[in-house]
Amino acid sequence: MTYDIAIVGAGIVGLATALKIKEKQPDLNVVVLEKENKVAAHQTGNNSGVKHSGIYYKPGSLKAKNCLDGYHMLIEFCDKHSIPYDLCGKIIVATSESELTALDNIYNRGVENGLKGLRYINSDEIKAIEPHTYGVRGLVVPQTGIVDYKVVAEKYAEVFQKAGGILMLNTKVTGVKEQNGKITISTTKGEIESKLIINCAGLYCDKIAAYTIDDLQVKIIPFRGEYYSLKKEKRPLVKNLIYPVPDPNFPFLGVHFTRRIDGEIEAGPNAVLAFKREGYKKSQISLSELFESLTWGGFIKVAKKYWRTGFGEFYRSFSKAAFTKALQKLLPEIKKSDLEPGGAGVRAQACDKDGGLIDDFYIKELPGQIHVLNAPSPAATSSLSIGNTISDLALKQLGLMA
Repeated sequence: MTYDIAIVGAGIVGLATALKIKEKQPDLNVVVLEKENKVAAHQTGNNSGVKHSGIYYKPGSLKAKNCLDGYHMLIEFCDKHSIPYDLCGKIIVATSESELTALDNIYNRGVENGLKGLRYINSDEIKAIEPHTYGVRGLVVPQTGIVDYKVVAEKYAEVFQKAGGILMLNTKVTGVKEQNGKITISTTKGEIESKLIINCAGLYCDKIAAYTIDDLQVKIIPFRGEYYSLKKEKRPLVKNLIYPVPDPNFPFLGVHFTRRIDGEIEAGPNAVLAFKREGYKKSQISLSELFESLTWGGFIKVAKKYWRTGFGEFYRSFSKAAFTKALQKLLPEIKKSDLEPGGAGVRAQACDKDGGLIDDFYIKELPGQIHVLNAPSPAATSSLSIGNTISDLALKQLGLMA
């Protein structure tokens, strides 16, 4: 089997990339290879469903640009294909005076990134929007919403296939070789050849890249984010989306409250090292993958620097009382009995050799190869913009764009 472009991974970024390529060059023979029996099986399918505004990201970064562009592209796509969403807005809440400087920094980033309608609110105004929330000052972000990204990804796949694209499920990539300008991809369903490979393998993107790159400078460290759900009778405690002021040292947003498109209220997540790349439960352990994480020089440096924070995250993972206490900063009246176990997701977080948790999207390009090596949140919001960027890179490599 021979293709012009082979894309590894049918998550939301891989599917958006495939869709954009077919939009621009309908005659290209494009295949998406997915090891699971469905699309959006991992990061996309376990996403909390927030349409991010782009307020947190460094101006000029790939995250900022692609989130802002992708936000509008996603709304247009949802409107065109009748996918339900709600631009409900959110508030970021400072619960102490010590967080006000960080809140100002977030506001300034939002302004630089071109967000409209941002406004500060005092404690009384916070109560008017979210009656059960405590804060000394808040920031209203109207350009935030909710959607089901699994539904979005499934629609990407449907439109891609209607345009003539090929989606191969239950097809795991087991090797990649580059020779004489052609890429040979070994899979559990045999070999295929392609002029170009695009690696959107998420939690295993570094493994796919390592088939052709000897000294890869990054490794995926899996972080599990665990959620509780508010019991149905307690859902009125939260109207929409309530976020804390995040710790600027980490690429995580802290425990928060999210109204999902189906009306469920999620509380969380924490961020704990997963003992398996697809370890959605504490009991799921891969000794080989855990050993890789723990012995990666970059992660060792991160762990030494932030061990107290990491210990606190693990403690909350095993203690519902501690998790509840963290949530009470935003919602003082919430009780442990108001929470029931929710879902969990695993974030593919790239860590470099110097001990940095990479805080931007990272795309590495080689002749015949494009590797997406870091695409955590807000990749779902940004998916069509990221796909647009990657598709341009791909078409330039094939000599179809200037």
